[in-house]
Amino acid sequence: MFAEERRNKIIQFINAGQPVKVIELSSLFTVSEATIRRDLQELENLGLVQRTHGGAVSVQLGSELSFQDREVFLLNEKRDIAATAASMVNDGETILLDAGTTTREIARALCGRKLTVVTNSMDVAFVFAEEPDIEVLLLGGTWRKSINSLVGPLTNAMLKLFCFDKVFLAANAIDCTLGATTHHLAEAETKRAMLQAGKTTILVADHSKFDKKTFTQICSLDELSMIITDNGMNKDTLDIINNYTQVVIAESTTL
Repeated sequence: MFAEERRNKIIQFINAGQPVKVIELSSLFTVSEATIRRDLQELENLGLVQRTHGGAVSVQLGSELSFQDREVFLLNEKRDIAATAASMVNDGETILLDAGTTTREIARALCGRKLTVVTNSMDVAFVFAEEPDIEVLLLGGTWRKSINSLVGPLTNAMLKLFCFDKVFLAANAIDCTLGATTHHLAEAETKRAMLQAGKTTILVADHSKFDKKTFTQICSLDELSMIITDNGMNKDTLDIINNYTQVVIAESTTL
């Protein structure tokens, strides 16, 4: 089988909503894992797939990475974003951390500080289990098991009781026209309630989230106080988004 034919087959698998793994494709096509990785890299360069840890998924509407894949995808970039976000938090503040892999990295970067943290993420809350000077309030609600978060009417009702110094929000995709979007309707409603409860609202997102749309809108870009992203962001997109809100590029700490 020629490389072009193999890559077309890979695209067919992915566009059918089926995430692919390098090891499985290697066995299926009887080629080396290195060959499959080159295939996936080429397809990603063409904007046809999005690579994950050990495989790839569709870049089309509705393809949501598993938590395990998102956990390691662009991890260094997420840590750079987290360090920048944590530097903006002052001791004694009350902040809200949304559920997500980047916000969990923010939680890790805040360890050792003196803060009050409210979150709808059990994973974020657990980061602070051994932190005596960080008071944690875990919001109630419906357990969204795939990402270990709490969403829905009960969560939204609780959020109306608070006013946070800073809200750090996550999103699945950011489009210059539509704004920040997510795959899940109830999650979008909870994120909107978070925004309404914050004095300063900061979206944290690595560069892979931009120029994409998913199922439902969270907010328009001009509703945000700021976006923090990494230095892989497309310059043309950066120029457009700067017309709506401030964009902060996190400094890379990777050698």
